[in-house]
Amino acid sequence: MRDIVIDTETTGLDRKVDRVVEIGCVEIDDLMPTGSTFHQYINPLHPVHREAFKVHGLNNEFLKTKPTFKRIANKFLRYIEGARLIAHNASFDIGMLNAELERLGIEPLKNEVVDTLALSKEKRPRGKHTLDALCSAYNIDNSKRTKHGALLDAEILSEVYVELCGGRQFGMRLVVDNDDQDEVAPVIRQRPTPLVSRVTDADRAAHAAFVATLGDSAIWRDYREQPEAQAA
Repeated sequence: MRDIVIDTETTGLDRKVDRVVEIGCVEIDDLMPTGSTFHQYINPLHPVHREAFKVHGLNNEFLKTKPTFKRIANKFLRYIEGARLIAHNASFDIGMLNAELERLGIEPLKNEVVDTLALSKEKRPRGKHTLDALCSAYNIDNSKRTKHGALLDAEILSEVYVELCGGRQFGMRLVVDNDDQDEVAPVIRQRPTPLVSRVTDADRAAHAAFVATLGDSAIWRDYREQPEAQAA
């Protein structure tokens, strides 16, 4: 399924008066990054609170040269159309975005939303649930995160989300051994139809000739002669 990991930075915490100043999105499909991102700084037409500036470092002078939310709204909505949205403390980010849309007379977002904060509390009830704490728990590099930034945070959160979902164990499931529940064994999903070999008869002959030059003790002989031994 197409997921968009999303983060915002704002002028403050009150959605009734504060505005979005940055949106960062990272696309993942079946828990794999696609390389597609959306990133936009926004002129909030509203001063950045001092405490918010300490968090993200975006000041009024920098932001006044950027487009307003009205100018980028359609582009943003096209990017996230049909995707599931993944956000940390999603009620804040989605609430701020919906407030911006409401000011423009646009309906609120109807995308399915997954809150990684709630997911973390479910998966790790005894752990800490900040993004930095989750990076530490899952050994994810967040050394570049000296200040909050929407795109960087979305990129980091995409890695955290994959780990919260069990990691990238594609085509595999974990089976618990009743004798030792600390050990797990992967069960690999087989293709219904094997792939056609790309190795030609000429390739096999050339390889056999090469192995013949290596001497009787060459380990390659074991692999080359194994099928014949099995057939016998």
